[in-house]
Amino acid sequence: MYTSETKIRVRYSETDQMQYVYYGNYATYYEVARVDSLRQLGLTYKELEAMGIIMPVLENHSEFLFPALYDELLRVVVTIPEKPSVRIRFRYDIYNEKEQLIHRGETLLAFVNQKTGRPCRPPEAFQQVLAPYF
Repeated sequence: MYTSETKIRVRYSETDQMQYVYYGNYATYYEVARVDSLRQLGLTYKELEAMGIIMPVLENHSEFLFPALYDELLRVVVTIPEKPSVRIRFRYDIYNEKEQLIHRGETLLAFVNQKTGRPCRPPEAFQQVLAPYF
């Protein structure tokens, strides 16, 4: 299992009239943390795309426990719970500044060959950086 952490400051434009983070912005937080997670592994989305791999989202699930508020510094914990195959699952736990778990989420992505548009296995370089965790 691989785990990483990313910090995200809630911007005013991400909140609604109640100063709560608007629910649609959690998908953006997932993406920011997911991209950072891969960067921390040593392989970026940009490098994967240069290898001819794209990773569309197949599923996106959210569980709202407590609101995130304007100007809070959130800690997003990203977990890859199982070794990826043609698909890769990411789990997200989001904590506020009080270390209270406020949100849980999950996305399922596919590895897709950019030229053919067909699902494929992750590139060897990706499998190598994840190997120590599985």
